[in-house]
Amino acid sequence: MSLISDRARRVHVRAPGKINLFFEVGPVGDDGYHDVASVYQAVSLFEDVWASHADEFGISVSGDVDVSGVPLDDRNLAMRAARLVTDAVGWEGGIRLEIHKGVPVAGGMGGGSADAAAALVAVNDLVDGGLTAADLHALGAQLGADVPFALLGGTAVGTGRGDELAPALGRGRFAWVLVADGGGLSTPEVYGTLDRLRSEADIAPDRATPSVDPAVLRALRSGDAAALAAAIRNDLQLAAVHLRPDLAATLDAGLAAGALGGIISGSGPTIALLAEDASHAARVADRLTGEGHVAHAVTGPVAGARSV
Repeated sequence: MSLISDRARRVHVRAPGKINLFFEVGPVGDDGYHDVASVYQAVSLFEDVWASHADEFGISVSGDVDVSGVPLDDRNLAMRAARLVTDAVGWEGGIRLEIHKGVPVAGGMGGGSADAAAALVAVNDLVDGGLTAADLHALGAQLGADVPFALLGGTAVGTGRGDELAPALGRGRFAWVLVADGGGLSTPEVYGTLDRLRSEADIAPDRATPSVDPAVLRALRSGDAAALAAAIRNDLQLAAVHLRPDLAATLDAGLAAGALGGIISGSGPTIALLAEDASHAARVADRLTGEGHVAHAVTGPVAGARSV
């Protein structure tokens, strides 16, 4: 490949957002962190990242969602991911990243982590870095617990800080309606609120070491949406609703619209409503949209970060 054609090369990678079907939070540790047990599912809202050669590092962001709060410097996880790859392989040139966001920002769906996962794959490809999937996973874990899952995709159990992943056996696809109303919630604030609420009410976590409810895994293996709806749970939901009481009303609206069950995803505020199938999800989303909510009908699981 000539230098000119190499400089003109542009790599496009797409990575999915995620929801948490289950999220159990252990007690706060001496270091201020919590062990968790989570079931992640990658869903069909995507982040698109293009990487190309440049004289310096730079980034631009557009989207189908509000991107006004997305940083355009080294606070951006995708930029940090690009630098991790170039540092790891000894690449001394600059990288230009262009991001188009389809996942709600600060919505508990891991959009920034999906950007980072896509950037890891794209930059490694762009510079012929030769890093393996395991190498990229290790780099991603430095950026946050959700980045390795955005690389993996599908459905997975996360333990430890959430980045120790094991694929979950599943059958078929599940249909969800995602409601992304209002501004984001701060993940540290949600965890801090959970700790405070537990302390004030003298409510200890169910287990010192969190684990996934076997009913969730059975429902995934059988592909039974009704059984999954009965088993989904998120310990952070108590704190998220405390900070945003309107979320409880949105959950109620989703159930009134016919959803089988609902849960706040991760630290929120995005709400995931489980439907019987794709056509049912479309009807639920249409009703919620008519009531003034921002609702998306999606399916899962989908693949992790992949070149397009």
